[in-house]
Formats: sequence, structure tokens, C-alpha cells
Amino acid sequence: MLRVRDLAVARGGVPVLERVSFEVAAGEALVLRGPNGIGKTTLLRCIAGLQPAVSGRIEMAEGIAAYASHADGIKAQLTVAENLAFWAEVHGQARGEEVFAAFDLEDLRDRPAGTLSAGQKRRTGLARLAVTGKALLLLDEPTVSLDRVSVGLFAAFLRDRHLARGGAAVIATHIDLGLDAPELDLAPFAAAADAGGGSDEAFL
Repeated sequence: MLRVRDLAVARGGVPVLERVSFEVAAGEALVLRGPNGIGKTTLLRCIAGLQPAVSGRIEMAEGIAAYASHADGIKAQLTVAENLAFWAEVHGQARGEEVFAAFDLEDLRDRPAGTLSAGQKRRTGLARLAVTGKALLLLDEPTVSLDRVSVGLFAAFLRDRHLARGGAAVIATHIDLGLDAPELDLAPFAAAADAGGGSDEAFL
């Protein structure tokens, strides 16, 4: 589903990672590890097409990926149900009712998103992924603001619904999600201190 070959990426015009290669097949997840600032977010942004790579190749079918960053991507003036209906419509999907139970949102469906707690907003933001219909999820620290129970709900969604149905995921996280997934430590791929070149995503 996704093949990355000899990828080099830069942040603010400064190379951060080089020679990154991996593959993720349908039904599989890959967990990205590494210290803060190593380039996990930059790598995911490149795969998602939000900024260009310095060099290398990213091979995947067009339109199959959904990227979720630290932003929840929800509209404060809309209810939880309206937010999910909006994102389902954007991606040409029907919003299933099971998404509310999957993310413990049944009692919140008619609440304006602007009145939710940080954790409730995060669950709503992650529930967007379930209604996009995208096969490849690119997830940047998806469990921020979530308590232990909510982390479990999200892990169950990934394992039992998304991956079990042939989806795939690349996840940058410091949390153990309990997935049977390989990990890729990005530290060995850190760009040399004197590496030059690179694009500046500040202008994208």
C-alpha cells in the first residue's frame, strides 16, 4: 500500500532525515519512534503530500491517505454529529452510526464541539478518520489529550476495524498502543550535521 525508498526530508530548509526506506502493506501498521525533533512529523507530512521531499520516492495510490496531526480538525460551532457528517460528505462517504460507540461519543453527539473538553475534542477529531473511508492513515501523536480508556478505544479502532478490514497506518507515537506492529527507530536516519539543501515548507 505504501513504499518509501531512500527518502530525505527537511524542516525549515534544514535536512533532518535521509535514506529512509520502508513498506507498509494492507492490514499492517508501522510505528515511528525517535526523540523529539528527529523528524517524525516532517516525514509524515511528506508522505501526506503536504511538503516536498528533498530526494527519494514515495509510492502509493493517489487519494488513499488521510493525515491527522495535533489539530483536531473540527468546527466549534457544529455539533459532534454534524462535524462527523461534514467530514463524511467531504470524502463522499456515508457516516455510520457505529462511529459514535467506537469513540464513546454517543452521549456527546448533539453537543457543540466548542463546548467539549480537550479529550472529547480529540476523540471527535480521531473519529473523523473512521468516516473518511481512507485506506492509509498517517497519524502524528494521535493519543495527545487522551486518557487511558480513550487510548484503548482508539487502539481497538485501529486493530479491530481499520487494520482488520485491510487498511494500513503509519503512526508516530511515544505511547504503546498494544498493536502487533513493527517499529522503525528514525535515529539512525538522522541527517548529517553538514547536510545541505532542502526545501522550506514554511512557504507551502
